[in-house]
Amino acid sequence: MLTIGLTGGIGCGKTTVTQLFEKRDVPVIDADVISHAIVQPAQPTLLLLKNTFGKQVLLANGELDRKYLRELIFNDPSKKETLEDIMHPIIYTRMHNELAKFDSPYGILSVPLLLETNHQTQVDRVLVIDCPETDQIQRVKTRDQLSDQLINSIMNAQCSRSLRISLADDILINNKSLASLDTKVQKLHEFYLQMSAGKNN
Repeated sequence: MLTIGLTGGIGCGKTTVTQLFEKRDVPVIDADVISHAIVQPAQPTLLLLKNTFGKQVLLANGELDRKYLRELIFNDPSKKETLEDIMHPIIYTRMHNELAKFDSPYGILSVPLLLETNHQTQVDRVLVIDCPETDQIQRVKTRDQLSDQLINSIMNAQCSRSLRISLADDILINNKSLASLDTKVQKLHEFYLQMSAGKNN
């Protein structure tokens, strides 16, 4: 199966684009969904986090205390690195395993931090969803009601727009209507189908 790594900065419209691919029966595995699933109560990853960071990372009901963990790693880069060293290999292994269950010409791994984690080497093509930074900020403000300061800190934690574009095989610019976006997705869909037919010949 041809594997497409889909990524983009916050507010660029990754979810909308993946939904348009799913409408065309393309399997999409989302890193955010997987990262939530593996830290549910009784999951081995949650036990690993408890053993690494202490039982304070759990709420009274046994669920992960995301707020505590977020503050813990925000104030300590070494703890952030430890968390990533635990989570990323598990997430990626699960994502590739899930995708392998589908019988499809191509599939998509949707990963916000694809390039930051250097995982572009494990996919066949990198698809970057891009839009002007002013659009990103406006969309995130409308969607998540976050302050400019918090949005900027999230954007600064991600790799730069120029680096994303330089590492992309395909770029989908999401700055117009949904209908325009749908047309662009259709063109890419046809291109990936052709490419996967060539790969399997």
